[in-house]
Amino acid sequence: MILKYTGIIRILAILVLALVFQSSPAQETGAVVDRIIAKVDDKIILQSELEHAYLQFLSSGQVNPGTSKCNIFESLVVNKLMVAKAEIDSILVLDVEVDQNLDQRMQMILSQVGGNEQALESYYGKSLVDIRNELRESVKEQLIIQRMQSTITSDISVTPAEVKAFFDRIPRDSLPYFSAEVSIGQIVTVPEIGNEVKDRTRNQLLEYKKRIEAGESFEAMARQYSQGPSAPKGGNLGYQQRGGLVAPYEAAALQLEPGGISDPVESEFGFHLIQLISRRGNEYDSRHILLQMEPSQADIDQARQYLDSLRTLIVEDSMAFEKMAKEYSDEQGTADNGGFMADETGSPYVATDKLDFETFLTLDTMKLGTITHPLDYQTQDGKKAVRILYYKDRKKPHQANLLDDYQKIANATLAEKKNRILNTWFDKARNDVFIEIDEEFNNCQILQ
Repeated sequence: MILKYTGIIRILAILVLALVFQSSPAQETGAVVDRIIAKVDDKIILQSELEHAYLQFLSSGQVNPGTSKCNIFESLVVNKLMVAKAEIDSILVLDVEVDQNLDQRMQMILSQVGGNEQALESYYGKSLVDIRNELRESVKEQLIIQRMQSTITSDISVTPAEVKAFFDRIPRDSLPYFSAEVSIGQIVTVPEIGNEVKDRTRNQLLEYKKRIEAGESFEAMARQYSQGPSAPKGGNLGYQQRGGLVAPYEAAALQLEPGGISDPVESEFGFHLIQLISRRGNEYDSRHILLQMEPSQADIDQARQYLDSLRTLIVEDSMAFEKMAKEYSDEQGTADNGGFMADETGSPYVATDKLDFETFLTLDTMKLGTITHPLDYQTQDGKKAVRILYYKDRKKPHQANLLDDYQKIANATLAEKKNRILNTWFDKARNDVFIEIDEEFNNCQILQ
């Protein structure tokens, strides 16, 4: 086999993401004449899929010089093998999981063009509805692959002795050299929306409700006014099981008769105007118009004062930063880690060249052990917020060692162990499914 399974797994993380964005821009030229180049049970791989995936991989910025088109083709086959085996083993993902993940993907894609839906549609030469529909199957496949990998390796862990043995096997002249790294924490406060903003948003939705009751189309108004990812679908969320949506939304929707429209309902996402379409058993179908809310300057100032009081407790009363972050920070990703940022391996030390530009500039003005006053901030989901930063520690550039880099080495040890388990799984699984490769690719020696 040309590519060891360890290499396949490294490629999959990039390749699967690339497949999620395989809608071709309108200006793309030189289309490939399509044909089937591989079959895995009832799954097929097209020539165009391979060409597109290879181009995406080359543009990913994570290219290994030894990676060939055969490697990418093998990764595509492995993807299909895992999906086919998941069906055999009854490992599935729910439609609601796919829709939620797809919503996040669409928001991410839109954020890359500044939230401009028209610009996105113009770039791809397709409507948002068409883009979403084309992405759905790729997203579903990605989730199945992730679940299959998790099922295979979920119980795998490593001991300190295994970590040391892994490290000792690395030739000393091959140990990586790490750039400067910092331990930096944050406490984030998202301003509470004041009554003035809420009243204005609620009244806007009540006006929409009047227009709908007077004969205008709910779906047309959702497409025009809703600020949620379901707007291109006329606000339709599809059938959902109880518990699948946030509680305020579900409670209001289930109080309606089919065709009925709620008054504005507040949730963590904003205010919703909800129409119940139908029910079947324990599921219900609904659509909504979502208006999100931005805090006023008074709301932001109030959040800034609140966060400054937390800073005072930490600085003057010696309250532990980690404890305060876990209890009070509104950004769960770092709050669960005591407020501290982590790198891709989970290490609480982050390379300075991996920090976002704003954090890097702020850090450059700080001394070790200090905490900033409240700073303007934008959360990962785009909400206006304020935060304080704590500069706890710094590591100088150094060659990898167990004392300073245990977490990184432990993660590498775990990855190697998981890859060994996956190697064994692949060797067995490929005998459980039918695989046919076009003879043109015989030289690739796929899965041999």
